[in-house]
Amino acid sequence: MADAREFDVIIYGSTGYTGRLVAEYMVQQYGVGADAPKWAMAGRSMSKLEEVRDLIGAPADTPLIVADSDDAASIEDMAGRATVILTTVGPYQLYGDTMVSACVSQGTHYVDLCGEPGWMREKIDEHQEAAEKSGAQICFSCGFDSIPFDLGVWALQKDIKKRFDKPATRVKGRVRAMEGTFSGGTAASLKATMKAIAKNPALVKILSSSFGLTPGFEGPDQPNMMIPKKDQTLDSWVAPFIMAPINTKNVHRTNFLLDFPYGEDFVYDEMVVTSPGEMGKQAAEMLAKANPLGGDDAPKPGEGPTPEERENGYYDVLFLGETADGDTASLCVKGDKDPGYGSTSKMIAEAALCIAQDGNKKGGGVWTPGALMGKKLIKRLESSAGLSFAVES
Repeated sequence: MADAREFDVIIYGSTGYTGRLVAEYMVQQYGVGADAPKWAMAGRSMSKLEEVRDLIGAPADTPLIVADSDDAASIEDMAGRATVILTTVGPYQLYGDTMVSACVSQGTHYVDLCGEPGWMREKIDEHQEAAEKSGAQICFSCGFDSIPFDLGVWALQKDIKKRFDKPATRVKGRVRAMEGTFSGGTAASLKATMKAIAKNPALVKILSSSFGLTPGFEGPDQPNMMIPKKDQTLDSWVAPFIMAPINTKNVHRTNFLLDFPYGEDFVYDEMVVTSPGEMGKQAAEMLAKANPLGGDDAPKPGEGPTPEERENGYYDVLFLGETADGDTASLCVKGDKDPGYGSTSKMIAEAALCIAQDGNKKGGGVWTPGALMGKKLIKRLESSAGLSFAVES
């Protein structure tokens, strides 16, 4: 970015549930001062911004910016003031178009928490060329979907290539343990996606393919992740994982953007580990039938767990890799907080700061966390955000 910007990061949506957590993390981890990143809180209401600023213990002189996704001029002006716009305002297919367009036109970098692959593909098709020209780095899915999975596969492949001088053509992502709740934003995104499909049935092809985010490339058949099955490698039953449809697309896009370091024949899936034997089979079948985002009890946007629930949350994801010659290795990614909120708020903050402060030689375009930041983001996540990336075998 040729011009110096007023702020390193502007957190848009700071008055919302997740945005407030991001701002709170910035206060606690970095503060506001001469040595801190230059950051600001943004939202639709000055009075609410002031209220949240005081609630999270931010200094009185923390910059506050009023902007509204319905007011394109205010979004354009805000984008021009930042190196990176961090937005938690979703569903992005309802509220994200103006922001992405403004960032692309202003040459401003962008991170979000999007898990809406239909909209993401539309933005790739719409903005890839313009972002390359303006230098804007647009990076979707910078939370629990899909940083632990995208970077987990990236780190495992680096280890395997170093040890065996070839990539793993087959990787399994297996969620061994997870404690936490899904966000109201995730539920709202799913409902918005269903409405979008009704209007544009062509989205079904993108949503149903693991290669929905790799325009012009269709790799080999991928495993069916919707049916419980016995994982012979783990000697355990595994069940469908609700985040797999977005995570797998981002993993394949990372491979695509980096010119196929995993190979063009790469096969990847994600599932939840239950246990061996008949009990494990029954648990896997129950998980397959469950719908945590549906029904009258589905969380509403702005709702979330208590501070105690966030603190007591965690996740443990194992990645198992095998090369074409049968060499194997595994790597584990763990997070120390509730995945949907406590950990996600730290991950997106560090992703924004990684782009703003750590520098990279990548140009503009629509990126994934793994393809854009890789090792630099892993270093930040391990040092500040409570994640670990550890080789197990």
